[in-house]
Amino acid sequence: MTRRPSRDEQLHLLTYDIDGMAEGSPYKHQAAMEDESRLTARAGRDSNLDGVPEDQDNEGTPPVYRVYKRRWFGLMQLVLMNIIVSWDWLSYSPVANTAATYFSTTSSVINWLSTSFLFAFVVASPFTIYALHTGGPRLALITSSLLILIGNWIRYAGTRASPPNFGVVMFGQILIGLAQPFVLSAPTHYSSLWFSPRGRVSATAIASLANPFGGALGQLINPFLASHPKDIHPMTLYIALISSFATIPSLFIPSAPPTPVSASSSHKPLPLKQTLRLLSRNANYILLLVPFVVYVGLFNAISSLLTQILTPYGFSEEESGIAGALLILVGLLAAAISSPIIDRSKRYLLLIRLLVPVIALSYLAFIWAPGTRTVVTPYIISAILGAASFSLVPVALEWAVEVTWPAGPEASSTICWTGGQFLGAIFIVVADALKEDDERGDPKGNMGRALVFMAVVALGAVPCSLLLGRFGGGVRTGRLEVDKAGRRGGEENG
Repeated sequence: MTRRPSRDEQLHLLTYDIDGMAEGSPYKHQAAMEDESRLTARAGRDSNLDGVPEDQDNEGTPPVYRVYKRRWFGLMQLVLMNIIVSWDWLSYSPVANTAATYFSTTSSVINWLSTSFLFAFVVASPFTIYALHTGGPRLALITSSLLILIGNWIRYAGTRASPPNFGVVMFGQILIGLAQPFVLSAPTHYSSLWFSPRGRVSATAIASLANPFGGALGQLINPFLASHPKDIHPMTLYIALISSFATIPSLFIPSAPPTPVSASSSHKPLPLKQTLRLLSRNANYILLLVPFVVYVGLFNAISSLLTQILTPYGFSEEESGIAGALLILVGLLAAAISSPIIDRSKRYLLLIRLLVPVIALSYLAFIWAPGTRTVVTPYIISAILGAASFSLVPVALEWAVEVTWPAGPEASSTICWTGGQFLGAIFIVVADALKEDDERGDPKGNMGRALVFMAVVALGAVPCSLLLGRFGGGVRTGRLEVDKAGRRGGEENG
């Protein structure tokens, strides 16, 4: 007796959008004629509950893996949430001196709003891994939205008090910090769940790099919103209103696609304990982890302190904000160019080895940038640093998923981001301690020693990138191999 075809056997091997546009298929116009509702209903009736494709016999049709147009809605909400949470993080750093006057404190105390945010990320990370592992990106987005919503309005209440209550603002800031890992760690999991191998790096780049784009908005816009101490209160209100509206679409994000989008995405995830054990024993992942956490930490630190780095040399808060915006906007442009190229070429390791030294040398050059007292030098170095850093992030995150597969992407990504946020908080504290005091500094309050510290740390991480692939039996991109095998099998059978 011939058995009934399984869910995967009822579909084609070729991956295509439900609007009929194929990804790499020579038959995209024929594929467009397939009826989505018929295929989805048929897949639902014969679904394999474990999410693992069933074995096929010689008479069966090989599985087809398709992507869905609705994936863009979830991706755009991830982008929006990452923009908002990062803008919230840097609400006060670009106007540190103005905020210090408003709260009757010092800029060093204002720095703790950024630092506490990063430490809160570390605290929430275990819950993030669990949420992504059990409930996927939807649960993570809803959790983050609630924390952002509550935290923003608590901050507003603190600024509205008379006199302004810095402690209440700090509490709201910590709540928003708890929200960040749920959206910042989700892109690799989301792209693995919803996107084919040809679109994963780009999807991860779009969602992950939206986070620093939010920081760029804060760096660029906030100095104009709060040019005087009395403006801190309305600035916080505007940010709270924007953040509140941004959280609403999270309620409508689908949990998962109706059918798997690739061979690797149809595999049942490993238990968390086994995933963490695999990560701890993977030499390539550990070697990648070192430069990733160092450069994310340094980027967080320099983003938070850029105003305090430049203003002692005569730069205005507006000019410092433009430097911060260039750091991020040029980086976004560079990532938009490099990510699709890597999606097609899969040359992850080559790009990582090229970008890491460029980043380190940029931090070295930044030591002398403020002393030039012209905007050109810090602007150019910020642009180069941003381009290299932003191009590295999605490539490193996706390469980490590849070399650690079948470990879950939520774990490898969250650990990378957690390390970067933790070091960012430490670097901010250390840099603030290295600031020249007003009496002895030349110029007063300069952060020259802090820039030297950042450069030394950046250079120290370079050797790890050069050792990638030289230990642990070389490099094995497990997820790509599974997806390629799935495509080959289907092509050979039909």
